[in-house]
Amino acid sequence: MASGWAPDGAVQDQIDDTVADGVLRARARMPAGTGETHCVECGDEIPEGRRRAVPGVLTCVSCQTARDRQPVSFGINRRGSKDSQLK
Repeated sequence: MASGWAPDGAVQDQIDDTVADGVLRARARMPAGTGETHCVECGDEIPEGRRRAVPGVLTCVSCQTARDRQPVSFGINRRGSKDSQLK
């Protein structure tokens, strides 16, 4: 059931678009190509198994773990406040 000017299924469309954007953003951040033999951050050697498992890898496991713990921000907010929609 739609409310206001929104067509039926608009909420689900919004959810689907948000998920699709997240998947595309994650795929864009994935490494590709030949990669490095030594970590670009600490200089330690990257094990052969990791280089085979993750094509294009640039960091060792510990440096990548530290990178993954850093907060990531992105700027698309599909749920604007009512005030922003009335302007």
